Amino acid sequence: MRIRIRKGAQKMDLTTRFYMTARIDGDYAYLLEITEEGEAVEDATEKCVARALLPAELAEGSRVKYEMMSYELL
Repeated sequence: MRIRIRKGAQKMDLTTRFYMTARIDGDYAYLLEITEEGEAVEDATEKCVARALLPAELAEGSRVKYEMMSYELL
């Protein structure tokens, strides 16, 4: 699902994305984008996300879905 909302001069991207936890470093987790089927996305770079924004049960190798500005453990 791809929804773009125009707010002033900025665009908000509400695309559903899937990630795998590559590593956890203290208060931050580094996520790699994957497809819904779990395959690696070409040219994916690590995304640094504060652990406070992620599910508490998150571990290295966990898969999460990002949708509507929140993360859900798969």
